[in-house]
Amino acid sequence: MNYQEAIQFLYAQLPVFHKVGKKAYKPGLTNVLALCDRLDNPQHQFKSLHIAGTNGKGSSSHFMSSILQEHGYKVGLYTSPHLKRFTERIKINGQEIPENWVSHFVNIHQSHIQEIRPSFFEWTVAMAFTYFAEQQIDYAIIETGLGGRLDSTNIISPLACLITNIGYDHQDILGESLPEIASEKAGIIKKGVPVTISEYQEETYAVFEQQAQACQSALIFASKEIKAESIDMGEYLTFKVSQYHEWENIHVKSPYVGMYQIQNIIGVLAWSLQMTEAGIIPLNQKAWERGIERVAKNTGLKGRFEILDQKPWLIADTAHNEHGLRLLIQQIEGMSTGRLFIILGMVADKDIQRALQVLPKQAKYFFCQSGNPRSLSAEGLQEKAKNNELIGICVKEVNEAIRMAKLEANENDVILVTGSTYMVAEIEQL
Repeated sequence: MNYQEAIQFLYAQLPVFHKVGKKAYKPGLTNVLALCDRLDNPQHQFKSLHIAGTNGKGSSSHFMSSILQEHGYKVGLYTSPHLKRFTERIKINGQEIPENWVSHFVNIHQSHIQEIRPSFFEWTVAMAFTYFAEQQIDYAIIETGLGGRLDSTNIISPLACLITNIGYDHQDILGESLPEIASEKAGIIKKGVPVTISEYQEETYAVFEQQAQACQSALIFASKEIKAESIDMGEYLTFKVSQYHEWENIHVKSPYVGMYQIQNIIGVLAWSLQMTEAGIIPLNQKAWERGIERVAKNTGLKGRFEILDQKPWLIADTAHNEHGLRLLIQQIEGMSTGRLFIILGMVADKDIQRALQVLPKQAKYFFCQSGNPRSLSAEGLQEKAKNNELIGICVKEVNEAIRMAKLEANENDVILVTGSTYMVAEIEQL
């Protein structure tokens, strides 16, 4: 099989969460452990850092990868889902896994599919771990896919853990309350392994405190320790942290200008200092600052408050739940005195009602649907939105909606494409 045939083989043989949703989710670590055992347990052959959370874990993973790259390390990065190409999920120093490596791996190990019947995500995790071990990386940044406790990535023995925040997402799998969801995310905390929580939240504080105590793990809440000052958003998002332990006058300059990145960066900063002070990975301030500034160049992260055009503004963001959309809309509404056009698409198994409640009623909406099988129909989304007094028209294809919005918008207006990673992935300009 060549690369395209190998990818199609995996999609055809294995249940894929981003296509079929909950039916693809296989709770427990039995399959991935069996699969990695067949592959000589690659997860034990490199040093790793583990990141979980409802929102921000992808951005935080890329920030940390870039920081370690600026220190001269060879860094593996595993994230999901991908936007354009499957190979985006597995990178070393920003370079995607070669297509011929993927096809070779599938060809020589496809018999394990019939024997173990892993999910698509379990297979991808095992592939990433094997690639990182073979390439003899210095560190791997591993982002969880769903939850933490039963996530397929949770077979690693990380040096340290980061949990970004807790919000309502995947309640049908992780639990209906924030403490229940936090308990699943807290499952990545291992005995004696330090953990940083990016955002202190009253509802979930006790969950993390109890889990850390049970594991005898050092615990810090970044937002209680660090405050951003002199915040400015232009071509870069910039702010200062006046003092934090040995580092002084920290200057942050991020190419990702979403204001929600402030909390992600503060979490990564606290985590970096926690690891430095514990002697786990000694980091220095200047390389840390360069890592934040050069993250786009070093890692290639896409779809986070990505400005695709100006006059009118065209912005794409993968926010897809209540927490992420609320932060996104707060910033968008402060950008311009013009009109707001929202091109919206969502997957059917999200908590759509909760997400729609944070969207502005004064915006004009274009309701779309991606080619993903889980996508809610444009008509179905329009009907649900109408119940929340969000008014607009159905334009199924996102690029057609962008063209229509540009024809109607003035140069001071804002066009926002959001609601689903899969719809953002279909934007031609991205």
